[in-house]
Parts: sequence; structure tokens; C-alpha cells
Amino acid sequence: MATRVALIQLRCDSAEPMSDRVDRAFAMVREAAPRADLIVLPELWSTCAFDLPASRAGAQSIDGSLVTSLSELARELGIWIHGGSLAELVDDATRHNTSVLFDPQGTRITTYRKIHLFGFAEGERTVMSGGDQLVVVETPCGATGLATCYDLRFPELFRALTRAGATAFLISSGWPLSRIEHWDVLTRARAIEDQAWVIACNEVGTQGTADVVLGGHSVVIDPRGVIIAQGGEAEEIVYAEIDPSEPDRWREAFPALADIRIGSEIS
Repeated sequence: MATRVALIQLRCDSAEPMSDRVDRAFAMVREAAPRADLIVLPELWSTCAFDLPASRAGAQSIDGSLVTSLSELARELGIWIHGGSLAELVDDATRHNTSVLFDPQGTRITTYRKIHLFGFAEGERTVMSGGDQLVVVETPCGATGLATCYDLRFPELFRALTRAGATAFLISSGWPLSRIEHWDVLTRARAIEDQAWVIACNEVGTQGTADVVLGGHSVVIDPRGVIIAQGGEAEEIVYAEIDPSEPDRWREAFPALADIRIGSEIS
């Protein structure tokens, strides 16, 4: 049975009040809900991915108002919601870039703390602490690994998720337009090399003191590397249908993963 997914390619501008952006995001989720079994939001959409001061000031606990509202929305609409990521406040000194996933009952199924922090010595790591746990959970897409933005540049993470059983990847991102060609190549590469679905939601808009422009191109890619649906460079909802059993069929027909010789083999 096909699973219907919707990617909320939200416009996230630092100049817009956070409350207005949250209201618009929730309205887009409501719009997409009749056509989706699972909805995905982008990275740090409430505070803006390239607005580190906003992420510092706007960080919330994992039981805060934003996560609570997302839970209530999933329960109200009766759908799965990947709430993108938020700036999670652990204590005065510790924040994480944390993804949240809810089932149709509004239960928070899992969280994922972004492992690879972007910006080198001057960027995200000045505000956030990196996570250290891989996450693979059952969703309507099958066994699903979670990743966030800069993680996409590290194929060993996705291979580890595949070893842990993943046949699909959900990726929330705030990827800039200046490097959008990298996004286009890397999303396809992760699908091809791991023979898995890639469901990757990026945002658009202008963020931070440097006026970084985000690139969109939210995309759904099948296990062979074929683009099923892709967004442009403006705010929109990207819809697609996926077959959760397709990775198993393709892996059986083209068993490249069985030929891995570096690291542990796929069972």
C-alpha cells in the first residue's frame, strides 16, 4: 500500500515574528493533511536555521509549547507529523538541534539530536551541542532513519542507519541556495548508495545577519535514485506517494549492499 507524504517547504524569514511563522506552518499542515499520511517540516523552522541568536533565545524544552502544539495537531488531524527540528533547551548551558516525530495519536514516538553541527568553529556549535545517538523507527514509510541537514554530507551516518535496518530516511533541513547543487546531488547519492527512500524537506526565506537565502528543492527520491517529486525555490507543499516495500525489492534485484567489504556487512 502506498504511503502519501507531504513536505512543508516553509518560508522562514528572520524578519517575520516567530508566532506568525508558526501559525502559517500549522495552516500549511492542515492544508496538506487530507492528502497525506505523513507530513514533514524543515530544520529549525520556528527560529530559522541560520539565525543562531534566535535559536539561542527561542530554545524550548522538549515538553515546551511548540512540541506540545505539534503533538496536539497530529492527534487532531490523525496523521504522522515529523515536526522538523527545534532548538531544544536542556539547561542554561546546553541546547540541541532536535527533531521530533509524532504518530496519529499525538504520541511523541522519538527524538533525534543532530549529530553533525554546521558552521565549523564559528557556527552552530557555538549555540548547540551535538547528539550521539542514531535513530531508526517504524513509520508509514517503513523502517525510517532520521537525519538533519549537514548530516547529509556524511555517508557513514546513512550507512550506519541502513545497517540498523533503515529503508527510508527523513531529513529536515535549512540548506542555502548558494550550495543547492550539493543538496541535489547528495540527496540522490544517499538514496542510490543505500537503496532507500529519501524524503528531504528544506525551507526557503532569508535569515540571519548575513541574509542567507535558503534554497528549497525539497525532494522525494526512490531507492534507485529517481526523483519522484521536487519543490522549487518558493514556499510550497510538495506531495508524493511512496511504496515502503520498494527498497526490499530493489535490494533483492540489485544486491549491492551484500558486497560491502569495508565495515560490517548488511545482514
